[in-house]
Amino acid sequence: MGARSWKQPVNTDAVVFVVDDDQSVRDALSNLIRSVGLQAHTFDSGRDFLSYQRPDAAACLVLDVRLPGLSGLDLQRELAAAGEQIPIIFITGHGDIPMTVRAMKAGAAEFLPKPFREQDLLDAIQQALAKDWQAREQRAELSAIRDRYETLTGREREVMAQVVRGLLNKQIAAELGISEKTVKFHRGRVMDKTQAGSVAELVRQAEKIDVRLTRPGRQSATAAEVSRGPVRSPRPAPALRRPRRAGERLAGLRGR
Repeated sequence: MGARSWKQPVNTDAVVFVVDDDQSVRDALSNLIRSVGLQAHTFDSGRDFLSYQRPDAAACLVLDVRLPGLSGLDLQRELAAAGEQIPIIFITGHGDIPMTVRAMKAGAAEFLPKPFREQDLLDAIQQALAKDWQAREQRAELSAIRDRYETLTGREREVMAQVVRGLLNKQIAAELGISEKTVKFHRGRVMDKTQAGSVAELVRQAEKIDVRLTRPGRQSATAAEVSRGPVRSPRPAPALRRPRRAGERLAGLRGR
């Protein structure tokens, strides 16, 4: 057996879940995962995994496709329906192309047919954990941005919408029917509460949480739509015409 290559994950609390109805497979995979310093939790059925209270940590799932009762693909669908975002590495001794395609289209991180090299599984686990860690960071960032946005008053949100649209204080005052001094006050409060260091950062935050930017008396748009600018309708293509023959062109000229 060759040396196992593994880079220590950023989150040392990362967990690898294994669901397989074969005890010997569960034991072998658990020993392999723990040999590189990761936590491993094993289950003999998909239902047992679903009922388990999983820790709030970066994780991935090593899942056998063919399980009694709830199959691996069925478990994948149930997790997706419940909004559970965990990278899945499918393993199977009965894999075929259609099954692989269904699993990958549904978001599987990897599909390994048995027998597979230990290093191949470790590489897949490392990539899946990195993916989950990144996704968790992004979700945490979005949650923090939304929480800060919720602290804004109604007027502050109105001012923020106009700032994100690129309007100057004088223009915002005219749009909202308030004084420029009041705009400056609310603008400062918006920047403080959102912790945005610049207008560009405020725009990025608005785009990330899909803030609707409403202009008084006009249709609303998202920050992303505003930053892209107005969508212009393409000019209609010219109608296709059959070229006239030489005689037809001359006849047309004589008739003018």
